[in-house]
Amino acid sequence: MFDSIGPKGTIRKFVGYTIYEKLNDGTIVLNLGFGDLEDDDYYFSDTVISNNSDRDKVLATVARTAIDIINLYDNIGITATGSTAARTRLYQMGINANKEFIDEYFEIKGLTESGWEPFRKGINYLGLLATKKQNSKKHETTISVC
Repeated sequence: MFDSIGPKGTIRKFVGYTIYEKLNDGTIVLNLGFGDLEDDDYYFSDTVISNNSDRDKVLATVARTAIDIINLYDNIGITATGSTAARTRLYQMGINANKEFIDEYFEIKGLTESGWEPFRKGINYLGLLATKKQNSKKHETTISVC
């Protein structure tokens, strides 16, 4: 959990991971979910539009949790799909904005109707998958977080 702080006040956010699938090579894939915390029972909404003027910080905080999990486990992947196509495109824009860093440590794939393919700019993917690059060291990042 973390707080989004902006003109609309403090909005409690929640990031959660659930087991999604196991790939042929044995990689366990976790689904990343996040949104506004709705109550104290860890129910969160991934469809709310907060518009609290801190989108980039919120996305960087969520990305940091994914980096931490990928660094913690050797054979893990994280998949993310926005609750709308526009949100998935927003995640892709974040990847493109940080592509140089990401490519050094992580493999990113995009989901099309045909399956997973290496991430390419300009394609509207249905979902995204991040795994640690072979022989990549753990990375301590300086991403700004909320």
